[in-house]
Amino acid sequence: MIKAVVFDFDGTILDTESVAYDVFRDIFSEYGAELKLEKWALGIGTWGAYDPYDDLESMTGLPIDRRALEKRYNEIFAERVKKVELRPGVAAALEEAKRRGLRIGLATSSYRRSVEPHLKAFGLLSYFDAIHTADEVRKVKPDPALYLLALASLGVQGREAVAIEDSFNGLRAAKAAGLYGVAVPNPLTAGMDFSEADLVISSLAEQPLGSWIDRLGPPESGNEAAG
Repeated sequence: MIKAVVFDFDGTILDTESVAYDVFRDIFSEYGAELKLEKWALGIGTWGAYDPYDDLESMTGLPIDRRALEKRYNEIFAERVKKVELRPGVAAALEEAKRRGLRIGLATSSYRRSVEPHLKAFGLLSYFDAIHTADEVRKVKPDPALYLLALASLGVQGREAVAIEDSFNGLRAAKAAGLYGVAVPNPLTAGMDFSEADLVISSLAEQPLGSWIDRLGPPESGNEAAG
């Protein structure tokens, strides 16, 4: 049976990914360039797969002051992200997991300093029994390291836990660590390949945790993985 649920953060709990994309898209536009979603999507949930600064320099043929542009991006992002609400159904999913006595973890490719303030602001920090961030691993998702840390901290095996993810890279990490994977795509990730997922749902509001979690479980429990 499922004993733990592990959430991704960016794009799953809070859609910071759409904010980041919109900010960079506006910056590209100022240079007369277009930031394609298919390029940006390569870097969602991971590091190093896409560098917008290099891409902008390549597209324009102009030298880019990375430090200055990064500072400007961070300032605009910090202001816009204040207006972002939790993704639908997240708070209810955390409450349902707590009500069922499940262990609750968070595994994110972001740094702790960019995650904890949001969890505190929305009153969610106390729900988590374990939080693992990019500060703790050499490789982020799609490497399974973050999920393996979460399993160890929560005291469960992969077949006893389910990951809730919004991206292909995050799903790959969860599955590589042996967890069940539930994909909840956001507007930026809706076109990704989630064929590895045990379940793909439109939102945690339309399909609450309690409506599907009992359908997941190890074969010996008599349940078949949903999908």
